[in-house]
Amino acid sequence: MGGDAEAKRRFSFGMDDLNGRLIQNFFAELLGTMFLIIFCVGSANSTALTALGENSPAYYLSISLAFGLGIGGIVHILSSTSGGHVNPAVSLALFLDRRVSLLVALAYIVAQFAGGFAGAGILYGLGGFESGDQTAGQNMILIDRLGAEHAFFLEVFGTAFLILTILATIDEKRGHAPSYLQPLAIGIAILVMHIFLIPFTNCAINPVRGTVWNVVTDKADSETLIFLFAPFVGSLVAVPLNLLIFTPH
Repeated sequence: MGGDAEAKRRFSFGMDDLNGRLIQNFFAELLGTMFLIIFCVGSANSTALTALGENSPAYYLSISLAFGLGIGGIVHILSSTSGGHVNPAVSLALFLDRRVSLLVALAYIVAQFAGGFAGAGILYGLGGFESGDQTAGQNMILIDRLGAEHAFFLEVFGTAFLILTILATIDEKRGHAPSYLQPLAIGIAILVMHIFLIPFTNCAINPVRGTVWNVVTDKADSETLIFLFAPFVGSLVAVPLNLLIFTPH
């Protein structure tokens, strides 16, 4: 059955997807990504957590748990509508894997950035921040000796791991239970990548997460481009790698 499903997948522009369901899914992705920024990035600005010290292991672990469990919950909420991409790199990967059409992928990416900026604006407003206030959670190179190319590679590597996890959990041939295993596996992958990457880059592995909070808090600079483009490259690496190495032939 899995082989038949894979054979039927093909690249499509997606004119057949231009319907009311796409509008529903657009707003699901918008709200899901908005929740991601408000709750997950917001956790990095929590008074209780920042009191631990932004360089303490407890702070890193707490933020990692917030992102892993939070995004796992968001994926679970959105699983029956849009599928819970909430990450343009995921939408690109699923297009490259012929699971969504070009139209759907582009619509989701627009929704994700719109939701991300809305969430960042809401978080900034609810937090009572003003220009010049100290905020946390921006993506940047955190180690002086870490070059831009190293940060780019780390983000590519982390995103590729996430995409490979997603492609494994949605592989029809494995007979997984989508309602439970997918959010759990994705959440665990995100948690692990945050534990690994926070000390280096604050862990983006998502172009929206890597840019919108930087822009809204006026911390965007040339380094922000790393967190915009590296996750897309991670998708470009992960999809053929999954097909060549991790898919039985």
